[in-house]
Amino acid sequence: MVQTFLGMVRTILIQLNNMENTKKTFGSSKKFINGNALEWETVGEGVKRKIMGYDDKIMLVKVHFDEGGIGQMHEHYHSQVTYVESGAFEVTIDGKTELLKGGDSFYIPPHDMHGAICKESGVLIDVFSPIREDFME
Repeated sequence: MVQTFLGMVRTILIQLNNMENTKKTFGSSKKFINGNALEWETVGEGVKRKIMGYDDKIMLVKVHFDEGGIGQMHEHYHSQVTYVESGAFEVTIDGKTELLKGGDSFYIPPHDMHGAICKESGVLIDVFSPIREDFME
């Protein structure tokens, strides 16, 4: 029984290693980025973003929410740290909800369900590790 379990773990580790070795790469952003020169990308009703910098290991994203804008509940394998630059957001992580305002921050472990509802128009600064490949397509 233990041998079977260890065999399954070994197979999963090999698959993960193969995924890592075949993962698409995106290079990196410019070293200096003028945020005012970047176009906003609309990603939902009342939600838009700018990718501010990246390489394959890390990504910085500025997200503007109009009041009432929603970051739908979702999960991903990336670690995420978010700084609330301005506004007020009802943030839910792994079933727990808190109201966060400008100056606050939060951490989202990989695969935790999370989402946000904007209560007062504002901006979130997201950092992801590794890069959000889906944002680059």
